[in-house]
Amino acid sequence: MMILHHGNRSSASRRVRLCLEEKGLSYESHVVDMTRLEHHSPEYLKINPLGVIPTLIHDGRPLHESGTICEYLDESFPDPPLRPETPYERAEMRNWIRHIDGLIGNLIVFNWRHHLQKVAQQWSDEELAAKIKNIPSKERQEAWLRVARKPYTEEERDAARGRLVQLLDRMEQALAASGWLVGQAYSIADIAAAPFVKRIDEEIAPDQVSQKAHPRVADWWARMQARPAFARANFGPFVTTLA
Repeated sequence: MMILHHGNRSSASRRVRLCLEEKGLSYESHVVDMTRLEHHSPEYLKINPLGVIPTLIHDGRPLHESGTICEYLDESFPDPPLRPETPYERAEMRNWIRHIDGLIGNLIVFNWRHHLQKVAQQWSDEELAAKIKNIPSKERQEAWLRVARKPYTEEERDAARGRLVQLLDRMEQALAASGWLVGQAYSIADIAAAPFVKRIDEEIAPDQVSQKAHPRVADWWARMQARPAFARANFGPFVTTLA
């Protein structure tokens, strides 16, 4: 039995959901409400001491880190395969995952202003200190303090946008060989990139996911969205608007 603790808008959670759906695996969904800080609750910290999502529990054992979870799923349930055949290409796949994960801070610059920033700015200094105290990671404590008291500037968003567009540049070059990021087939490297391209295309730099700016990325993205597993993985809008 598998249980996935995840968030609907979380990029890492989207990655794991897509992997599970590509594998055709059944799982019990536990949505963690980050706006209510459920990922910092004592109950959740028991299964993930880092206080982040997602967490996959398989046969009673928790596993963290989305890239690790995806590889674990592919090793445990090898059909259909989602990793390249050769050791070298598997190493390339892991380098893609590592590179993409290193860009998460650039997404945070955009993501947190939509929900956390608006709430956190209303907290008193005492309330903020109490909430930060429950965050296990020093780095994330500093990020929360920053978003609550010194929101990111437009200049910082422009810089983050530029670094995310550089990801598209790198993808454009890699896709030239086969239309996939690594080797000759769809893999966990493509799964890793999908949530980031979703955010870039949706809001951050939609003009860059286009035939004019990055034609190979645009074609790749169209093929990604056409996969049946993509629809089942629930890549809904990050920013919701009221009609």
